[in-house]
Amino acid sequence: MKQQHLAVLIDADNSQPSIIEGLLDEIAQYGVASVKRIYGDWTSTQLKGWKPHLLEHGIQPIQQFGYTTGKNATDSAMIIDAMDLLYTGKFDGFCIVSSDSDFTRLASRIRESGVSVYGFGERKTPKPFVSACDKFVYTENLRKDRIAKEQIDVTKEKKLIALLRDAVDDAADFSGWANMGMIGQIVANKQPDFDPRSYGFTKLGELIRATGAFEFKDDDPLSNTRGIFVHNKRQKRRYN
Repeated sequence: MKQQHLAVLIDADNSQPSIIEGLLDEIAQYGVASVKRIYGDWTSTQLKGWKPHLLEHGIQPIQQFGYTTGKNATDSAMIIDAMDLLYTGKFDGFCIVSSDSDFTRLASRIRESGVSVYGFGERKTPKPFVSACDKFVYTENLRKDRIAKEQIDVTKEKKLIALLRDAVDDAADFSGWANMGMIGQIVANKQPDFDPRSYGFTKLGELIRATGAFEFKDDDPLSNTRGIFVHNKRQKRRYN
């Protein structure tokens, strides 16, 4: 399979150095980070925590002075660079690392060009920016020093179960069984910031099983398809 070439643009003013290892590990699941740039005023002591990580991970620091009080020059520099990179036509996706809603229009514009946008930010990130991305990952789930999140009793999460039921029904074939991979894609399309780790689970399959609302089977003999298949217990099964 052809690997996606990604441009990684990090807003140092709105990101924490403690996420960097988890961030790059996460990005590696989507493709190759061909460009890695981080933006900020590197003459400021506020960004000193980032400096040890730049050389280690091959991240290019982009200097941006704050020319005007109250205006974020870093945002403007990132947006200009993103559009320049987009116009080269060399990238399959952009990873925008920030919790700032100012990147909402940028994410929408990149997607309009048929290029994927992966957003990364803290839970405080405004919803418009989250929704503008193909996928959004909360950086609290990426910190290597974080304490493992306790698994939530998802049997009581009505909105979550409703989301999963809808995704299973949308992905199901005539027999009522749905492929796990297709379920994950539909959930991501409906809710870009969905992440099993937010509920204390590593994988989507583990989370779905914990709800107790679905049946599972390995492989589908009717379609001769291999994989994990899920069935909504509320729906009548036509075939086993």
